[in-house]
Amino acid sequence: MKNKIISKYKSKSEFTRNVLTLMTGTTIAQAIPIAASPILTRIYTPADFGVMALFVAITSIFGSISSGRYELAIMLPKKEEDAINIFALGFILTTLLSLILLILVILFNDDIAKLLNNEEIRFWLFFIPVTVFFTGLFNILTYYNIRKKKYKDIRSATIIKSVISATVQLSIGFIQNGVTGLISGQIFSQMFANMRLFKNILKDKVLISGISKVKIVAQAKRYKDFPKFSLWAVLANTLSGSLISILISSFFSLATLGFYSLVQRVLGLPTTLIGGSIGQVFFQQVTKEKQETGKATNSFNGTVKKLFIIGIPIFGVLFFLVEHLFAFVFGEEWRIAGVYAQILIPLVFIKFVSSTVSTINTVFEKQKIGLYINILLLLTSITILYSSRLFNLDFSNFLFTLSLVLSLEYALFLLYYYKLSKGTK
Repeated sequence: MKNKIISKYKSKSEFTRNVLTLMTGTTIAQAIPIAASPILTRIYTPADFGVMALFVAITSIFGSISSGRYELAIMLPKKEEDAINIFALGFILTTLLSLILLILVILFNDDIAKLLNNEEIRFWLFFIPVTVFFTGLFNILTYYNIRKKKYKDIRSATIIKSVISATVQLSIGFIQNGVTGLISGQIFSQMFANMRLFKNILKDKVLISGISKVKIVAQAKRYKDFPKFSLWAVLANTLSGSLISILISSFFSLATLGFYSLVQRVLGLPTTLIGGSIGQVFFQQVTKEKQETGKATNSFNGTVKKLFIIGIPIFGVLFFLVEHLFAFVFGEEWRIAGVYAQILIPLVFIKFVSSTVSTINTVFEKQKIGLYINILLLLTSITILYSSRLFNLDFSNFLFTLSLVLSLEYALFLLYYYKLSKGTK
C-alpha cells in the first residue's frame, strides 16, 4: 500500500515537473513575440499581417498532414527500433509532399495567386514547400523527443524558434517595408528549431542503424489508421481554421484578416503556453495509464480540473479588459481587433480545455471519431461563413455566431472524451 502511494506521488510529481519544463520554455518563447508585437504592429500594416496570415494558413494546411500523421504513432511502440522507423517514415513522407508542392508552385504559380485573389502572395508561394518541410519535420522531431522525455530540449527548441523569429522580423522590418520580414522570420525560426531537436537522433548511431526499408513498410502497415483517419481529421481541423483565414481575405479584406490573425495569435497564448505543455505531457501520461489499466480516468480528470482552474481566471479577466489592452499595447489602430477578441473569448476558453485532452482519441485508437469531429468543425465553420455572406452580416456578427455554435460543439466533445477515458466507448 505504501509503495503504491509513493508510486502515485512520484507519477504526479513527474507530470508536474515535465509540464513546468515545457511551460517554462513556451512562456519564454511567447514572451519574446509579445514583447516585440507592440513594435511589429507599428512597423507593419494590418495588410502585411494579412499576407503573413495567408502564407501561414496555406503552410499550416499542408504542414499538418505532411508526415501522414505518423508522428502520433511514434509514442505507441514499446521498442525504440519501431519508433525510429516510424520517424523515418514520417521524414520520407514529409520530403515527398514538399517536392510535390514545389513542382506545383513552379507550374501553377500565377493560377494559385489569382485563385487566392492576392498578387503579393505570388512571390512567397515559392517558399511554401520549404516551410511545409520544416513544419512537418518539427512535428515528428517533437513527438520523438517527447517519447524520449527530452522535455528540456523541446523547451530549448521552442525558445530558439521564438528568438530567431522576432529578431528577423524586427531587423528586416526596420530597413524594408512590406511583409518580407514577417514571413522570413517564420521560415528561419523553424529551420533553427529543427536543427536543435535533430541532435538527439543524429548522436544515436546505433538507433539510426536500425532503420530499414522492410521495417519502415511494416510500421506503415501497423499504424495505417493514422493516415487513414487521423490525417483527414487533422486536415479538417486545420482547414476549419486556416481555410477560414483564406476566405476572410476574399470575403472581407486583407486588413480584416490582419486584425483577425493578431486576435488568434494573442488569444492563442494560453493554449500555447499552458494547454500545449499540459497536452504534450498528458499524451505521454495517458498512454502509460491506458497501457497499464485499460482506462485513463485519472490522467483525464486531473488534467481537465487543472485546465479549468487555470483557464477561468485568465479568460475571465481578459473578457473585460481585452479591447482596451489591444488599443494600449498595439496602438489605437488595432482597437477593433480587441473587439473581435472579446467576442471569441468564450470559444477560446472551451477550446483550450477540450483540445488539450483531445489526444485521448489517439491513445484509444479512435481515429475515426476524431475524423468525424473535425469534419463537423470544418463544415460548421464554412457554413457559418457562407451564411454570413449570404445574409450580408458584418465581420463582428459572423464572429459572434461562430463563437456561439463552436463553443457548444467543443463542450460536447469534452463530454465524449470523458466517457472515452472510462473505457465505455
